[in-house]
Amino acid sequence: MSAGQAAGELGRRIRSLILDVPDFPAPGILFRDILPVLAEPEAFAAVVEHVTQDPVMADVDVVVGVEARGFLLAAPIALAAGLGVVPLRKPGKLPGPIWSSEYDLEYGADVLELQRTALRPGQRVLLVDDVLATGGTLAVASRLVALAGASVASAWVLVELADLGGRAAVPGPVAAMLTL
Repeated sequence: MSAGQAAGELGRRIRSLILDVPDFPAPGILFRDILPVLAEPEAFAAVVEHVTQDPVMADVDVVVGVEARGFLLAAPIALAAGLGVVPLRKPGKLPGPIWSSEYDLEYGADVLELQRTALRPGQRVLLVDDVLATGGTLAVASRLVALAGASVASAWVLVELADLGGRAAVPGPVAAMLTL
């Protein structure tokens, strides 16, 4: 079986586990719930293995996970790759001096924060999140990484919702395990 066939089979398995939740968190939004993927150990392990073998990992110094589901993906990816992990959090969750930036969601606005000492200038970052929708979250994550003097080597998401066009809002390359 070729690598492409294996990735295709894994993608189909992952898609079969993702739940579509209509009208959450607001009317008119179709929420893609990835938690069943994380609850199935074989599927979760296969996702982590797939990412760590992906070219997006080349020349990465640290993995940055976006709250909250991005944490659940970023930590095992970082561990498997022998790298550290840094969280981007919602307001009031990180101690010490922080950078903060607001961004728009498809159903409102939010804020992410990064500890000023979490990244070193010159580090190359893999940004990890669960879903790429409109791109606002990964765009603000990229801005926060830049404020620290680090650079985003690539962003990786489990699911990209292509019809929302979020990839255009994200500076730099984006890899998605599954595109819907």
